Amino acid sequence: MRALIGGGTGFVGRHLTKALQEKGYKVTKVSRKTGPDTITWKDINKNGIPDDVTAVVNLAGANILNPLKRWNQAFKDEVVSSRVETTKTLANAIVSSKIPPKVFATISGVAIYKPNPTLQYTEDSDVEPYDFLSQLVVDWEQAAKLPESHSCRQVTVRSGVVLGRDGGMIQQLYFPFYLGLGGTIGLRGDQWLPWIHVSDLAGIFMHAINNDNVHGILNGTAESATNADFTKAFAGALCRPAIFPTPGFVMNIVFGSDRAKVILEGQNVKPQKTLESGYQYKYFDVKTACKNCVS
Repeated sequence: MRALIGGGTGFVGRHLTKALQEKGYKVTKVSRKTGPDTITWKDINKNGIPDDVTAVVNLAGANILNPLKRWNQAFKDEVVSSRVETTKTLANAIVSSKIPPKVFATISGVAIYKPNPTLQYTEDSDVEPYDFLSQLVVDWEQAAKLPESHSCRQVTVRSGVVLGRDGGMIQQLYFPFYLGLGGTIGLRGDQWLPWIHVSDLAGIFMHAINNDNVHGILNGTAESATNADFTKAFAGALCRPAIFPTPGFVMNIVFGSDRAKVILEGQNVKPQKTLESGYQYKYFDVKTACKNCVS
């Protein structure tokens, strides 16, 4: 068994690679640079996917919340192309393949759901673009679509904020919270924070790859929590207070209003089809997840 992973060197990609290898898969990563067990995007465009690949996954995408990147047109273009164009590249390669893979699994985001303090979204909720990031998700998911007659099974995982000790949001927040300087985002922190532990996100992809009955959209989120719930859980796991909230205007200044919405205006997202498909979470509640992130 062989899996091809776009973005395999990233935070989620490293965890999925390990999980696949533990199940006997040979993993080949797709990256901009060559390396061990790695081919480039140019190779895919020129030669297609290797004939012995049974699963193709795309996790590629520039980190939207990179504080070192200004939210200008150049970075917006990078955010889009690193997701949409890489997904198109793999989709086109699958269509052109003489021996197509059995499954094509791609990541997208919960930004497709419009923030609302009272609504709960599932995979069946009606969606339409309402801002830059939601339009990005629409284009991202459209890029992954194969012809309906194609034999390759398709799965798209709409991921929330990914928690894990070795990357993502936890890595950015660890030291402020460890020093007792953490707090909610916004004065109350009552906005929803759709989240998932990285082990479960990798687990959902493994579940999708290995189960022929899994297809379509899956929400890659865990139990609903607010920013205040997360703050309490993370500070508690570190045995630290969390009494220094970060005002919303600061997030707007640092990230720009489009990106800041991810943190300031979250969505309540239920993984209904993920649960119905039979996936069993390791870290479904935010308290347990945060304890693991600091252990």
